[in-house]
Amino acid sequence: MMNSTVIRIAFLIGLCAAFGLGVMLHDVLQQIPVRVSDLPLGEGVVVERASPGDRISEDQIQVLKDKVVLDIPNAQWSTFTNTNSMDPVLDKGANAIQIAPASASEIAVGDIVSYDNVQASGTVIHRVIETGTDDKGWFAIVKGDNNPYKDAEKVRFSQIRRVVVAIVY
Repeated sequence: MMNSTVIRIAFLIGLCAAFGLGVMLHDVLQQIPVRVSDLPLGEGVVVERASPGDRISEDQIQVLKDKVVLDIPNAQWSTFTNTNSMDPVLDKGANAIQIAPASASEIAVGDIVSYDNVQASGTVIHRVIETGTDDKGWFAIVKGDNNPYKDAEKVRFSQIRRVVVAIVY
């Protein structure tokens, strides 16, 4: 009887330790950038990622016999240079339609934005991975999908030029 009690207690301690380690491991793994394409085939692991917001309703899209019509007010057409930072989503040869957001509340995690990058002295198109506020106000943290690290600067709303609403290959 004493041995079975000791075994049960040891089992419970082990289970609690494993659960605690599992929670800690989960938290650590959430901080590591993972591309599904990097996972070995057959693993069955699917990583949930934030997707861009749905900005175009079905009634704004007309697929006709001879053309496609997108009714998007104030849209701007864009092409991309071959930087590889947003591979495989955006690359040379892809076309996008972008719109200017009216306020920071229209920018969400998962959106792809074009912004004036202070360090690069030009426009960069990357995905929003985090938003927040600090003593200077609203900001977004952005990262190229194919980049291992987030961009160095906090992107302010005044830097954001447009949000990608459609990609045409």
